[in-house]
Amino acid sequence: MSKRGSCNKEDKLTRIAIVSNDKCKPKKCRQECKKSCPVVRMEKLCIEVCPSDKIAYISEELCIGCGICAKKCPFEAITIINLPSNLEKDTTHRYSANSFKLHRLPIPRPGEVLGLVGTNGIGKSTALKILAGKQKPNLGRYNDPPDWTDILTYFRGSELQNYFTKILEDNIKAIIKPQYVDQIPKAVKGSIQQLLDKKDERENQDEVCCQLDLTRVRDRNVEDLSGGELQRFACAMVCIQKADIFMFDEPSSYLDVKQRLKAAQAIRSLIHPDKYIIVVEHDLSVLDYLSDFICCLYGVPGAYGVVTMPFSVREGINIFLDGFVPTENLRFRETSLTFKVAETAMEEIVKRSCRYDYGNMEKRLGNHFHLTIKAGQFSDSEILVMLGENGTGKTTFIKMLAGRLQPDSGDSLPMLNVSYKPQKISPKHQGTVRQLLHEKIRDCYVHPQFVADVMKPLQIESIIDQEVQNLSGGELQRVALTLCLGKPADVYLIDEPSAYLDSEQRLHAAKVIKRFIMHAKRTAFVVEHDFIMATYLADRVIVFEGKPSVDTLANSPQSLLKGMNDFLQSLDITFRRDPNNFRPRINKLNSVKDVEQKKSGNYFFLED
Repeated sequence: MSKRGSCNKEDKLTRIAIVSNDKCKPKKCRQECKKSCPVVRMEKLCIEVCPSDKIAYISEELCIGCGICAKKCPFEAITIINLPSNLEKDTTHRYSANSFKLHRLPIPRPGEVLGLVGTNGIGKSTALKILAGKQKPNLGRYNDPPDWTDILTYFRGSELQNYFTKILEDNIKAIIKPQYVDQIPKAVKGSIQQLLDKKDERENQDEVCCQLDLTRVRDRNVEDLSGGELQRFACAMVCIQKADIFMFDEPSSYLDVKQRLKAAQAIRSLIHPDKYIIVVEHDLSVLDYLSDFICCLYGVPGAYGVVTMPFSVREGINIFLDGFVPTENLRFRETSLTFKVAETAMEEIVKRSCRYDYGNMEKRLGNHFHLTIKAGQFSDSEILVMLGENGTGKTTFIKMLAGRLQPDSGDSLPMLNVSYKPQKISPKHQGTVRQLLHEKIRDCYVHPQFVADVMKPLQIESIIDQEVQNLSGGELQRVALTLCLGKPADVYLIDEPSAYLDSEQRLHAAKVIKRFIMHAKRTAFVVEHDFIMATYLADRVIVFEGKPSVDTLANSPQSLLKGMNDFLQSLDITFRRDPNNFRPRINKLNSVKDVEQKKSGNYFFLED
């Protein structure tokens, strides 16, 4: 009997019920969840809800995990998840009943950079808040939050005990670089110089501004800055202050490849034997370059997140891509993600029937910017990736291809139907995603091939009934990609498809674009700064060079190997490939491999 009792207890503890605040509307339904629940029929209060409530309450102790309520709910507001049984005792924080729950915490070490990798909505920002001392962990007891003595007793014997003791004694200062830098102008006003002077505690602002290319824009006001300039300004603000914990939430969004590496070097220059540095980053090659060790986060977005033990950089990123944690013998993703370029370079297999040529062209914008384009050609079933710094005219070239801008001199472009996804996405549509898709791509979005190739991998189904105005950045990006690919066209122009997406969604998006272009036998021009995504997508590359925002040149399309070599040579970095899953990895500056590859002129490898 006792054995059976303990078995039941274990069953009860390993279940999580999530009720979505936005979707649950007891006033508009017939409380199907409560009526259909077998436990409620046995007259136990498993689900409590009546029409006057704001939200349903599900008791996790009484729930048997049958999942009937989740199927019956007309708004799909309920998620029932069965957890691995060893997690229950590790709850670090839970916001309220039937809401998100975080298990364990990443363990920072002084003098080293900790990288966090995981999908959106899995608790990275919550973990940062707790480690910064801005949020008190409640260990899952949201009704009677524990006091600090209980919390310290809970973390007794781990490295986090000393860490929280330091935070409690208030002799530790934490600074966070926020994730959404586009919100900064709403919070602060004034010129960059004034704001930097206010915070310049380490008296190193000249070096930091030089390192992050901010010297030219110091006299500008914050509201006049572009996304990339705002990002570099936010990083600079953290780097000039004195603190014990530095936290960077996505320091590479909006930046080009060169600026990403400069930002990474600026962050690494903060390393000190007594300082903690924590970085959340979705560009895996930058995370690899930045970090000394890595914690992965897995789970179900918006429901629960689990932090793994710290791993070495290579092992941590490979575990995330494999979807399998060997230390816990646990698979958290059904498929593993690999980057074999061989499967993408299908030169012989794809029959190319159409070729289009464009001639030499020039374009001037205002009095300052001049873009020269060398003649080239493209064919169907081909993806051309444009590589270059910000301000070298990639978007201008895309607009010329789309017919939005006419060249000043040179041949006019071939007349083609064009579908364009712009860099900046602003939601103008009033209504749901379903209405938007119905209005713009009525035939495509119900076509079985399109649903299988695009809609399913981009997880559009889960957001199809939400208002377009309320979508997050990543959700908007996925909808914009769907609209772009759904419009019938000869050429697809896609500007920065990876912005706002997390590392897993980036790989799905890359696979979607690749598969769609191959199946539809069309051409795509893609502007992309995420190196892993660019190498995965590219059949050929167009390299932009010259002085950004002044005088630049777009070369003819080249093969992936030659184009990447030229581009990396201008950046002065070298790449190697990981032997397990073939992802490109940046060599540390002046390392043995770096020096060796620079001597031989091999900046980039297709296969090792």
